[in-house]
Amino acid sequence: DREAWLAEGTESYRIFIRALLSVTDNLAPDGRVLPPSDVVRHDADDPYLVVAADKGTATFSDVANAISESQGFWLGDAFASGGRYGYDHKAMAITAKGAWISVQRHFRERGVDVQTDSVRAFGVGDMSGDVFGNGLLLSRAVKLVAAFDHRHIFLDPAPDPAASFAERERLFALPRSSWADYDTTCLSAGGGIYPRDQKSIALTPEVRAMLGTGAAEMTPADLLGAILRMEADLCWFGGIGTYVKAASESHADAGDRANDTIRVNAEELRVTVIGEGANLGCTQAGRIAFARAGGRINTDFIDNSAGVDCSDNEVNIKIALNREMLGGGLTLEARNDLLVGMTDDVAALVLRDNVMQTQAISVAEAGAAAALPSFQRVIQTLEAAGRLSRAVEGLPSDDLLAQRAQAGQGLARPELAVLLAYAKMALKDALVTSPLVADAVLEADLHAAFPPIMVERFRASIDGHRLRREIVATKLANQIVNRGGIALPFELAEEFGVGLADVGTAFVVARELFDLRSLWRGIDAGKASAVTQIALHTHATRGLRIQMADILGHLATDALPTALVTALRPGLDRIAAQIDTLLRPEPRAQVDRFAQLLASAGAPEAIAAQLVRLEALDGAVGIADLAARLGSDERAVTDAYALLGETLGLDWAKGAAALLSPADPWERLLVASLARDFESLRLDLIGRIGGSDPVAAIQGWLAANPGRCGQLATTVARARSGGTVTAAMLAHLGSQARTLLG
Repeated sequence: DREAWLAEGTESYRIFIRALLSVTDNLAPDGRVLPPSDVVRHDADDPYLVVAADKGTATFSDVANAISESQGFWLGDAFASGGRYGYDHKAMAITAKGAWISVQRHFRERGVDVQTDSVRAFGVGDMSGDVFGNGLLLSRAVKLVAAFDHRHIFLDPAPDPAASFAERERLFALPRSSWADYDTTCLSAGGGIYPRDQKSIALTPEVRAMLGTGAAEMTPADLLGAILRMEADLCWFGGIGTYVKAASESHADAGDRANDTIRVNAEELRVTVIGEGANLGCTQAGRIAFARAGGRINTDFIDNSAGVDCSDNEVNIKIALNREMLGGGLTLEARNDLLVGMTDDVAALVLRDNVMQTQAISVAEAGAAAALPSFQRVIQTLEAAGRLSRAVEGLPSDDLLAQRAQAGQGLARPELAVLLAYAKMALKDALVTSPLVADAVLEADLHAAFPPIMVERFRASIDGHRLRREIVATKLANQIVNRGGIALPFELAEEFGVGLADVGTAFVVARELFDLRSLWRGIDAGKASAVTQIALHTHATRGLRIQMADILGHLATDALPTALVTALRPGLDRIAAQIDTLLRPEPRAQVDRFAQLLASAGAPEAIAAQLVRLEALDGAVGIADLAARLGSDERAVTDAYALLGETLGLDWAKGAAALLSPADPWERLLVASLARDFESLRLDLIGRIGGSDPVAAIQGWLAANPGRCGQLATTVARARSGGTVTAAMLAHLGSQARTLLG
């Protein structure tokens, strides 16, 4: 019977959990690692083990936590998320809300507000399900015209949005509901609810028109296939099963034999957006095929990440609060009340990650074919490091990427999602062992990972968190990739011959020196269209990259952000305060063109001003650093730098290099090194000559080398008037500049 079956399953689960803990390191109250007894270990200390709640074992969280507590495992009831004293994902609707953020972005980038504009939807699931049920209650504008689960088929060709929403809401609140509980008087003409075990289902004229079929009746399997192929705005996957594959795949490739008779090819779909709230609604090849045909889709691990994210937050919060309980500063009852009170704050932390990840994919997608060489190089780098398998992840070979480049095509969103994930993992692994994550300036990043009330009341426990390094590394890796782009850390590491942790340091220094958080928040909160918003983030990414390159090019890579920011901020602030009078004609013209570009794109005035300032301060980090080393005034160093740039034509050459679009990674490295040379050669010369008056010293140097200086200036002028700028042209100018200035 059911009770005996449940008891046997629960006991099997207990055996499994006890076995896991029997071979897992533990922690003593003083922080010492306690290896399991009578176990030979071949790996390093690792006491971190948690149980993630999923559809099969979510109800067993309390069982796992009881074992954890009875065996004295250091995580206590943080071992398994959820349970009586954890966050109930269904009650929070957190997984559905996270996936709905993807849906909102897909439609917003097509000019549709899914919260107010009517959209026709079909889906897989029923209202008793967490993801399907919660998801179909997140907008009153959705017209659900068809749905199915393992029991029933729901058809409503022309639903009334208000009436159908109210009925879905009633079903969601009804324990163990099914589509059979739906009030059929709420259905539109021709609608119906049918058991899937019927041999044949008669189709009303309204249903035939909706499905685009002339068939008078269909078997349930054929009807489900027709639903999946129907024309609609949204497909919402909230139930178990893989229903979409690529035409190039067999049904065996999908790995879901139960749905072989239903599954359709992505190339047959006539829906605009797919929200993959459930796992494996589509194969990865199916997602890619759908996206390349113009459909809007991410991946399941992007869309439904909020559930796992919520569990991670719960574990991190409980670890900090357990420390308070062990110290006697917090009772179990008070902790549990606090957990409940922080529910909305935890949800906000989780959903922010969904917003940022989907936005990062959109910014990457906007790069189209021009960004393909950069992404290809990232794939090659991760592959060479043994971190990525193209075959496993369905990423194209170099030959296929070359064909896409020739066709003017970039990576599809599902491919970018995979690359985004691997980039973050590689960066996090590099950061977690570096001194960077312990730097004081990143304390704010640590605190931002917790609800505000926890930071206010239990700051010491957060600061002393057992997983502090891992939390900071994860948050920082997320921000670097979300804000800087998938390729940024790898390209700068390759360009400067440094490690990813050094790139992380440059990111933090640039973020602090140029108040980039304010810029990002302003763009995120703006009322601009999705297209304009993505363009503004693209410009912000370019400005970030310029400043990070400047930091990496001029400063010691072993320095930490706090020391670097403290040393550079005074000089940089002085340069920024007088930047309008410091810019010479050529850089001024470049900045003005950029400002006009932003204005024509509809950039808000305040955001445009911040972006223009970021552009205008290109090179300011190197100047501030040199002025500090020389003990000189920043304006004097700037004037000397500008005098060289204006006289020799290097200001134009540097600007021209920045505007080139490299055709491959090698050309990108060449162009980046040239742009850097046109700046650093000048600073190096000023530093070598020295003196109390840098301008006078450079004037003297120019006077002492009139022939060679005139020759370089003439060559630059000829290049400038020659029309098309090429990497070969700039490489020649760079060679002459090195000969003269070096």
